Amino acid sequence: MATEPPGDDTLATEGIPSRTAHFTGELHHVTGARLAAEEFLDDLARTSLPTAPEHWDDILLVVTELAANAVQYAPGPFVLRMRRTFDGVHVTLSDTSTTPPAPRPFRPSSGGGGIGWHLIHTLSDQVSVVVNDSGKDVHVFLPW
Repeated sequence: MATEPPGDDTLATEGIPSRTAHFTGELHHVTGARLAAEEFLDDLARTSLPTAPEHWDDILLVVTELAANAVQYAPGPFVLRMRRTFDGVHVTLSDTSTTPPAPRPFRPSSGGGGIGWHLIHTLSDQVSVVVNDSGKDVHVFLPW
C-alpha cells in the first residue's frame, strides 16, 4: 500500500517542493509510483512549468522504470522521493537490494527486457547508485 506523509511536502526553509511515497513492492505499485510522480509534477507545474513538454513524460517514464526494476529485482518495499532542484527534478528510489543495477543487452525478440536502465541513462542528466547495508538508493537528476 502506498502512503504519503500528511500535509504540505514543501521544504519550508527552501520553498522547494518535494514528495515521498512508500510502497510495499507489489506489482501494482509500479503504477502507484507513476501516479505519485504525476501528482508531484501537477503540483510543481502550478509554480514552475517544464522548460520543454517532453520533460514531464521523461520523468514519468524514468519513475516507472525505476519502480519496475525495484519490484522485479529487489523484493520488498521501496521508497520514491522526488524534489525540485535548481534546474530540474531529483528522483531517488530506495529499495532492498544491495546489487547495483547494470545494463543488459536489449533483445526485443526474446521479450526479456533490457532497455529500462539504458532509457534511464539516456533521459537523465545524471544517474548514481549508493549501496548501503539495507539496500540501495538510485539517484536520478532530470531536466524540468
